[in-house]
Amino acid sequence: MKNNNLKICVMGLGYIGLPISSLLATKGFKVHGVDITKKTVDTINSGKVHIVEPDLDILVKSAVNSGNLKASQKPIESDVFILAVPTPFNEKNNVKTPDISYVMKATEAITPFIRENNLIILESTSPTFTTEKIAEQIFKSRPELQNKIYIAHCPERVLPGNIIRELVDNDRIIGGINDESSKKAGEFYEKICSGNIYLTDSRTAELTKLVENSYRDVNIAFANELSIICDKLDINVWEVIEMASKHPRVNILSPGPGVGGHCIAVDPWFIVSSCPEESKLIRTAREVNLSKTQWVLNKIKDKSKKIINPVIGCLGLSFKADIDDLRESPAMEIATTLIKEKYNVIANEPNIEDKEVENIPLFDVKEVIEKSDILCLLVNHKEYKHIHRNSFDEKIIIDTIGLQQNLKD
Repeated sequence: MKNNNLKICVMGLGYIGLPISSLLATKGFKVHGVDITKKTVDTINSGKVHIVEPDLDILVKSAVNSGNLKASQKPIESDVFILAVPTPFNEKNNVKTPDISYVMKATEAITPFIRENNLIILESTSPTFTTEKIAEQIFKSRPELQNKIYIAHCPERVLPGNIIRELVDNDRIIGGINDESSKKAGEFYEKICSGNIYLTDSRTAELTKLVENSYRDVNIAFANELSIICDKLDINVWEVIEMASKHPRVNILSPGPGVGGHCIAVDPWFIVSSCPEESKLIRTAREVNLSKTQWVLNKIKDKSKKIINPVIGCLGLSFKADIDDLRESPAMEIATTLIKEKYNVIANEPNIEDKEVENIPLFDVKEVIEKSDILCLLVNHKEYKHIHRNSFDEKIIIDTIGLQQNLKD
């Protein structure tokens, strides 16, 4: 079937769903994007975006203007259904468990519109067995579709800030509920991806994505723990990392104020919740990265004791550099915690145009630096690399990202 005859319904128009939808539309597919938020739907239908991602605004405008991308709050009959909705976690008594309710609600919404030979793809990062649960729910409501549709998991593997390119170039892992589903989904992704396509079963695909992010979380935890050790020993952690990484088999990641984002900060808990006794290292890494955020907070509070009603400035609020995504952001947790505890906090987040976010007043970089007594360097945005070192004179600096190492004199 030619691209211009293939109808795609994408459930969820966020950081993954919108790039996928616009990419498919510019490649000739007829795409019906679904989001529960009317404002998001209206924004996209006007050819604009509600999230910050390089080149996404151009891609969405092109997709909408071509007539191939339309947004709605409800699904329609399609040939391919892609689920790209959130998969957060619930927390109770320090135990974090995955919440797949959005996935199951999206499945419920598309079930009346599914027809024979349709392909249903779960892109959302999910705990093991989720794809099979989708199949069970569909077949419970529509038993006549048993063995007549294809269901697979193809986890997104993109880096925020580089999503558009990586959607096309990255290798993809695809796991179906059976071999036929894996093959069918593989044929679909071959139409849009230049990277290699690897077929497996749905459980393996689900766990593979979780392992990828858990691997990074463990390695970041090492760097974060090392930064705390170096602080106690009064040693420059950035120099230690640089020197140690000159070993041909050592490549230490950069520490920070914690770990954020929907993937690395969340996915390891999916493994821990499924095998709590067998995932001791993965859980410990998560706890180290969570504790680093509290360590930074304690450091700020300790410095604050030396000043009467200090102004605490935060440079960066997103979970990583050069994006506007605040999900699970340790910088946001630091700022909002200080606000709740009645500290005087101001911030700069160059990727957010609002004057305030979650009760945190936003100013330009220069104003935050000038007004602050204590300056917290939390996110390594490109805008901060042009700051002159002497701008920090007479300020108490808490540098969690090594920004000072490369500032101009």
